[in-house]
Amino acid sequence: MQSFGTWEPGPSLGVAQCDPSRFGKFNKRRQSHVPIKVNLIGFLGGDAEVRNANNRSFTTLSLATKSSYKDKKSGQYVSHTEWHRCVIFGKLSEFASTLTKGAHIQVEGELRSRQYDSKKTDSRQRLWEIRVDSILKLDRAEKASADDQEHEDASSEEPAA
Repeated sequence: MQSFGTWEPGPSLGVAQCDPSRFGKFNKRRQSHVPIKVNLIGFLGGDAEVRNANNRSFTTLSLATKSSYKDKKSGQYVSHTEWHRCVIFGKLSEFASTLTKGAHIQVEGELRSRQYDSKKTDSRQRLWEIRVDSILKLDRAEKASADDQEHEDASSEEPAA
């Protein structure tokens, strides 16, 4: 029995024929837009902002995500905050407009870039943003007030009939 190295074609690949003239046609068909999906969990850095452009209303959010690691030399934890611009259209925009600074949320959407002419730098700039498809509010329910808690404790101590 003949053994094959990792770079050598095996028996199943040995009969495969490759026609280089077909590569161009194959690649042209595959050059379609493939969205880059992202899933982020973080906190809002400010209240949602409702904006209008081209007779279309949308909401923007500034979402902060945080990561940390332990520095091997110092033994200290180093944290890094990344800011993400989120853009929401349609009915979801109405819900997003109610979100306020500090809200803990999860967003899912498509990573997109666009270019614009900056008046500050007088040059063309590229901006990356998340076009949001879904939002999940992760804030915990508020704790019951002390009076409500006492009422619940008293009712649970009553003897069963």
